Amino acid sequence: MPSPRRAFLTAAAVGVLAAAPAAAAPVAVEDPHTALAELLAGNRRYASGRPRHPHDTVRRRHLLAAAQHPFAVIVGCIDSRVPPELVFDQGLGDLLCIRTAGQVLDEAVLASVQYGVEELRIPLVLVLGHERCGAVAATLDHLRTGAPVPGHLELLVDEIAPAARRTRALPGDWAEHTMTAHTAWVRDAIRADSAFAGATVIAARSDLDTGLVSLLP
Repeated sequence: MPSPRRAFLTAAAVGVLAAAPAAAAPVAVEDPHTALAELLAGNRRYASGRPRHPHDTVRRRHLLAAAQHPFAVIVGCIDSRVPPELVFDQGLGDLLCIRTAGQVLDEAVLASVQYGVEELRIPLVLVLGHERCGAVAATLDHLRTGAPVPGHLELLVDEIAPAARRTRALPGDWAEHTMTAHTAWVRDAIRADSAFAGATVIAARSDLDTGLVSLLP
């Protein structure tokens, strides 16, 4: 038989739980403009060194166990310096992140984006490139030297090389020009695919020094 003290504590705990307001379930964002504003606001917090690290509680995890409602798809690079959840100061259930080296597209990436747009009704797809991308650097080295590309890395070089060739004669930083041109091409390829007609698709660049994300034209 429980002691009077234990019975009292149990009753008090039950009373507190009953009185506490129920946590609201995650709400889907249906407007791409609102989704983009939330991403950019989170990025400003991250870049300024004042992130909130939202939606990382046990209660949030339990709510998401039943269903997810991410508000943006991020097609980004695998680079360890640009994890989207940190760059945009978001938490559990907020973003559907698809990452490949140099944000290179393949059928698995496209199918994953389609899942987010069609099945989860996500209104915004953001393609995120970044400066000093290793996949871009490897592509430029190959074009400069003509050296063979080992193994599976050939796919990355083949996909990024067209952007590098288009921008080779431009003044300034060839790697930067290649990265922005390739990121814009990935955006345009997703935009042109009817499977993603229900979403707004944009491209952006992440600055490793400042942490800031800027939209590409």
